[in-house]
Amino acid sequence: MPVNILFAAKSESWDAYRAPLGQALAAAGVDADLRTDFAPEAVDYIVYAPSSTVQDFTPYTRLKAVLNLWAGVEDVVGNDTLRVPLTRMVDHGLTQGMVEWVAGHVLRHHLGIDAQLFGQDGVWRKTVPPLAQDRGVVVLGLGELGLAAARALAGLGFDVTGWSRSPKTEDAIRTLHGPEGLDAALARAEIAVLLLPDTAATRNILNAQTLARMPRGAVIVNPGRGTLIDDDALLAALDSGQIGHATLDVFRTEPLPPEHPFWAHPKVTVTPHIASETRTETAAQVIAENVRRGEAGEPFLHLVDRDLGY
Repeated sequence: MPVNILFAAKSESWDAYRAPLGQALAAAGVDADLRTDFAPEAVDYIVYAPSSTVQDFTPYTRLKAVLNLWAGVEDVVGNDTLRVPLTRMVDHGLTQGMVEWVAGHVLRHHLGIDAQLFGQDGVWRKTVPPLAQDRGVVVLGLGELGLAAARALAGLGFDVTGWSRSPKTEDAIRTLHGPEGLDAALARAEIAVLLLPDTAATRNILNAQTLARMPRGAVIVNPGRGTLIDDDALLAALDSGQIGHATLDVFRTEPLPPEHPFWAHPKVTVTPHIASETRTETAAQVIAENVRRGEAGEPFLHLVDRDLGY
């Protein structure tokens, strides 16, 4: 008997995933019936996007797991009707895309490329940046994406410090943790990269107090979550010169409203949530492997800790 898999996401996602997911399931040896319209009581697994119309999981009485298509699970982890394992998306394509975006923007700020691109006014200004080894870069968040970005930046020669809420060790970088560790990390952060999840403990982690602990003129690069930064505090820090620039890919409201002050601020770069996207081919392989594991009674990959929220 085939495994019944409900694809619960927007129609354009179904169009993109239908073929690669079917191929990945077959390659994993899973006999699957993949559809968008099962009766709830017949569903074994849900491949899920939080924007789906499925919000009440109660009718899915034989459901074994919900397999999230997105890295972020903040819009589903608190759903009281979800009583089965929840996994988040971690795949090579998403990770590599994030590493490339982070490395590109850190190098951009480190080398002062904006001044070279936009300062073509006939004045010869010879400003030589320090070597990467003399630039303090801090990565807040040492999950899959944060660790990958930190390792890549260390590989480029940067003096990298990673911060996490709980202790972690990593040979390539200096690691700090907890509230005291956050203060020490921010004090080193000439460039800060935010790759934390959206949880009650991380919301507004950059606020008026923590921004003041950073070196004057520091740069913020945020491809993590829009809720990590207090927008008003950031704007005030930019206006005072405490923060030199902010490159932001994620926002509390998306798309970012045209009237939002970030758009017009000379010290803000807005990118439209493009730091990393889930790639259908690699994501399909992750989903298929988790279905295979579920059917074989093996532990799921990237299982969400419901207490931590990620």
